[in-house]
Amino acid sequence: MKRLSEERTKILFEKLSKYIGTNVKQLIDRADGTYCFREHRDRVYYVSERILKLSECFSQKQFACVGTCFGKFSKTNKLKLHITALSFIAPYAQYKVWVKPSFEQQFLYGNHIPKSGLGRITENAAQYQGVVVYSMNDLPLGFGVLARSTTDCKSADPLTTVCFHQSDIGEYIRAEDSLF
Repeated sequence: MKRLSEERTKILFEKLSKYIGTNVKQLIDRADGTYCFREHRDRVYYVSERILKLSECFSQKQFACVGTCFGKFSKTNKLKLHITALSFIAPYAQYKVWVKPSFEQQFLYGNHIPKSGLGRITENAAQYQGVVVYSMNDLPLGFGVLARSTTDCKSADPLTTVCFHQSDIGEYIRAEDSLF
């Protein structure tokens, strides 16, 4: 596992700050130790420095990955967050969207969220802001990007898309064959 280049580190932190803002620092310096990001086969992994030191005893051919996969870089050097990062990003999310129970399944099938499916939304969220999508029971369901700001949502038509789907916990089932 290698360190991320300066360019890819910048891309990663910009993507994370889109969802959690300045809380990126809390991902690295945690109470249970220091964590870091490493790259292996264009995937970004979030791993404890203690575990990373233990993994140096093995060659790269002997293990598939170390840590939690946060995302993958495309050939055009864009980062797509994987759903495995949700449990780490959700507690620090600045902007949140809650989906009505009747629309949870539609979101988990990969559909965008219309205003009619919107339960609640964090105040003062700007357009194209990264959000964490929750059920009304505060269970994180996935990632999204706001199609409209919070103030625009109030006066929008019920069928207007409010949040674009990025990824969700239903991807494990839908993309089971292509993940490995």
